Amino acid sequence: MSSNPKPILFFCLLTLTLISSSVSVSDPKTVYEILPEFGLPSGLLPDCVKSYTLSDDGSFTVQLEKTCYVQFDYLVYYDKKITGKLQYGSITNLKGIEVQRFFFWFDVDEIRVDLPPNNNIYFQVGLINKKLDLGQFKTVHSCRDEVFCGQSWKRSLQLSTPVDEVEMLLTE
Repeated sequence: MSSNPKPILFFCLLTLTLISSSVSVSDPKTVYEILPEFGLPSGLLPDCVKSYTLSDDGSFTVQLEKTCYVQFDYLVYYDKKITGKLQYGSITNLKGIEVQRFFFWFDVDEIRVDLPPNNNIYFQVGLINKKLDLGQFKTVHSCRDEVFCGQSWKRSLQLSTPVDEVEMLLTE
């Protein structure tokens, strides 16, 4: 008694096809989708995120395509690599984000929002805790390569006066 293996093979292939088509493979979430799940606005990071990793303990690394600047109430600099610890309502141990105040750049150490949420977001810069309107961080902003339009950061600090004249002014 010999059985024909073709119907069994056909049935197995049909079953595998149906199973594989019913299993949906979801795309991994973007960092812009992850931030709101932690009570934070998606616009904290610029539009040039290349990749990110998020560990079970909340430690994360975000890789940007390039370093960049974004203008909020203050000018913010994003390094190519940003690290920190993500918890509900806050990012601590933050590295790779700086804010300009006057002509100086300061590291942003922590970002947090009020719980329950309201319209404020707080940035810890050293000993200073700055409260800003949350609205400016709700949308993802485009990244600029340079601080000033058409001028690089280094060129903006170059002195137009010869160095000898500056030295004379400082000693007088």
